[in-house]
Amino acid sequence: IRQLNRSSGSIGANYLEANDSLGTKDFQMRLKIARKEAKEVIYWLRLIEPQDSKMLMRRDKLISEADELKKILSTILQKHLQKIK
Repeated sequence: IRQLNRSSGSIGANYLEANDSLGTKDFQMRLKIARKEAKEVIYWLRLIEPQDSKMLMRRDKLISEADELKKILSTILQKHLQKIK
């Protein structure tokens, strides 16, 4: 799950570099894939039923981070699409 979270964040974290080095369609595709991965992380995390409160808090923190990442990726994608119109 952490790996999915990291891989979905890699595009957002390297936005400027990726925007300069990738073609427009490739960049859009990578953003969409990263956003989809963030959504999948949230889905799988919600299926986990922690046995104790410590694990529950950790799961909730990961869900929150993945949700924030998904929002950031959506914003970047939206701005990128407006920029190329």
